[in-house]
Amino acid sequence: MRYAGRITDWNDDKGYGFVVPNGGGERAFVHVKSFVRATRRPANGDLVSYELQRDAKQRWNAAAIRYALASKPQRTEAPPDMRWLRSMRRVLAAVVVAVFAAGWWTAKLPTAVIGLYGFMSLMAIAMYARDKSAARDRARRTPENTLHLVAVFGGWPGALIAQDVFRHKSSKASFQITFWLTVMANCALLAWLLKGHGHLL
Repeated sequence: MRYAGRITDWNDDKGYGFVVPNGGGERAFVHVKSFVRATRRPANGDLVSYELQRDAKQRWNAAAIRYALASKPQRTEAPPDMRWLRSMRRVLAAVVVAVFAAGWWTAKLPTAVIGLYGFMSLMAIAMYARDKSAARDRARRTPENTLHLVAVFGGWPGALIAQDVFRHKSSKASFQITFWLTVMANCALLAWLLKGHGHLL
C-alpha cells in the first residue's frame, strides 16, 4: 500500500529526514537512497508517495519513495552566502598551497612542517569522505571533535578541500564556527613556532 505525505526536517548534509502523512499520523524516516529514480535532492515540503516498512527497532521507514507531480521544485543554486563561503574556501586553499610551495622553494619553511600539513590534510580528506559515506548509509559517524582535532594539528587545508568537494559539514553553522576557530589557532601556533626558530614565511 502506498501513502502520500510531505518531507519535513530534511538534513541535506546527512541525507535524511522524515515524511508526515497527509491527514495526520505517525511520521516515517526518509533516506535519500530510498528514492526511486530521483532526479534531484529532496527538500522540505516536497510532496511524495511511499511505502512503509519497519526497521529492526520497529520504527517506520519510508521505502520506494517517488516525487508527486505537485511537489515544489528545489532550488538548484546555493544561497548567495553559501556561494560566497565556497568561493572563500577555494581561494584560501589556493593561497595556502602557494604559500607552502613558496616556503619550500625558498627554504624558509621547514620541510617537516610541509610534510606534517600534507599528511594531516590527506588524513582530513579521507576522514571527511568516510563520514560523508557513513551519513548516507546511516553507519557509524566520525565525531565532529575528531575532525576538529585533525584540523587544529595541520589538517585544515585538506578539510577546506574536502568540505568543498564532498559538500560535507559546509553549511552547518556550529561546525563552521568551531572549524574556523581551529584554523586561527593553528595559524597562530605555526607563526609562533616559526618565529621562535628564526624562520619567516
